[in-house]
Amino acid sequence: MLRNLVQTWDLDVFFPGGSQSPAFADFLQELDQDLQKVGQVVANLGESVEDWRVVLTLVQDVGNRLRHASAFVSCLNAQNVKDREAQALTGRVQQLNAVNASVLTGLDEKISALTEEKWNELLAAPELAPIAFNLQERRLWASQMLSPEQEKLVNSLSVNGYHGWSQLYNLVSGNLTIPVEHEGKTLHLSAGQAANWMSHADRSVRQHVFERWEQAWASIADACALALNNLAGYRLNLYAARGWDNVLREPLEQNRMRQETLEAMWGAVESRRPRLVQYLERKRELLGLSGLSWHDVNAPLGSSDTRLTYEQAAEFIVNQFRQFNPEMADFAIKAFKERWIESEDRPGKRAGGFCTSFPLAKQSRIFVTFSGTMGNLATLAHELGHGYHQHLMNDLPPMAQRYAMNVAETASTFAELITLDAAVDMAKDEQERLSLIDDKLQRAVALLMNIQCRFLFETRFYEERKQGMVGVSRLNELMVAAQKEAFADSLCEYHPHFWASKLHFYNTSVPFYNFPYTFGYLFSAGVYRQAKEEGAAFRSKYAALLQDTGRMRVEDLAMRHLGVDISKPEFWQEAIDFVTAHLEEFLRLTAK
Repeated sequence: MLRNLVQTWDLDVFFPGGSQSPAFADFLQELDQDLQKVGQVVANLGESVEDWRVVLTLVQDVGNRLRHASAFVSCLNAQNVKDREAQALTGRVQQLNAVNASVLTGLDEKISALTEEKWNELLAAPELAPIAFNLQERRLWASQMLSPEQEKLVNSLSVNGYHGWSQLYNLVSGNLTIPVEHEGKTLHLSAGQAANWMSHADRSVRQHVFERWEQAWASIADACALALNNLAGYRLNLYAARGWDNVLREPLEQNRMRQETLEAMWGAVESRRPRLVQYLERKRELLGLSGLSWHDVNAPLGSSDTRLTYEQAAEFIVNQFRQFNPEMADFAIKAFKERWIESEDRPGKRAGGFCTSFPLAKQSRIFVTFSGTMGNLATLAHELGHGYHQHLMNDLPPMAQRYAMNVAETASTFAELITLDAAVDMAKDEQERLSLIDDKLQRAVALLMNIQCRFLFETRFYEERKQGMVGVSRLNELMVAAQKEAFADSLCEYHPHFWASKLHFYNTSVPFYNFPYTFGYLFSAGVYRQAKEEGAAFRSKYAALLQDTGRMRVEDLAMRHLGVDISKPEFWQEAIDFVTAHLEEFLRLTAK
């Protein structure tokens, strides 16, 4: 039984003292020194298999330690956006990341210099076989870069340039508070808290919070626009120097997927869009509205006032995980009991949720703001899915653990689907079942319409940015146009400053931080569909698929473990039909 769970995570087990931890300061200093040493070892690297084994062991070790440090800093910043020491540590870790990037650039130079004969000899060595795919990937990618000296300069300059704009956004947006009038009081909400309020059952509350939300982001829109324009300008200039004319080249390679796969996925989304429009139209009727606003999309239906305690949510998730695989349940219990999860609903936290890995401890940390909604339950299950994915990867070589973002969403969305499907099946009455089906369809709207509007916006923004800076009013226009297209003009009010409020647009490590979510959602739906068909026999297949996510391109991953060609639209169409399968029941339950 899960009782009296603590809703704040334990970071002291890694480095006592938070952002002022002496142990963490020592860790960073030692890591800095070791990165310099590894850089020298790489520079003097010979051609023997043993030389390469030693160097690759060192490179992976410092990379793991850097991941550990980055995870700690990200947790510090998330739990308290006003922690100035944590913000300073972010810059320190980014500096170390730049040094590490230069070390890897030096390694790539050595990889590129090897003859094909010597290279094949290395790849055939049993000692390097577990990371052969990753090494081959590095050799191919290195051939498309600038000279090593230029790439090292890029890494160095990016700390105070490229990444600095992201830090500025985090600072400005982190200081944002949203004043909301409620029951005669003025509440000053963080962005994360205000986002939860926009799914309130009372439309007047949603409308009020949405208006204040728009006003708040409009008040810092100039600073956000400056950051966004400079991030994009940096990328475009770097891409041009490398001879790249497609802004999707880097995100596609980061996600180990082909352009035709992305196009097949979006084509399937567009072909099935009328199904979601049908859902939104019925929702408008049920809410008694002449038009559906942006903030109405997530309005609850049915028995929407039901709230779960944190312990109830934990028990429910664990029980559903156990139905699929006891190992998933055991992992979740460990996370809950050992304080791997920060879920407290309080001001000062950043918005959203995430899961990050501490590789030296083989532990994860999960960040959410839990207020008792079914959406919170889904987010919690989602992030635990991420943690379970990493749990399965922990004993692989560090290079083989680095899975791309699109497949990173496989285990998380799979866990979410398990939880939400069970909630629907166990509904106590028709009204609760309706509410839960609505939650599932809301999720489909978010991943298939909301995410697509982000992709459309970013694609068009980059095209305009090539001609010069794009101002706030034009950014608003581009955002609303993208929302209208993705939602097929089914709403009467849109969110012009969405580009400012969405952290993902400002992430410097993941360009186009959008389409991988839709990919992961639908890919995991295909995996889940097969799991339901095969039952317990699929458990080992599922684990093998997840363990291969860091050492295979996604088209090969799907073919090997699912037997499907994801560069064709059929897989994606079937996945969309699967995740929207409850639409007919929703329409039946809500028929007049």
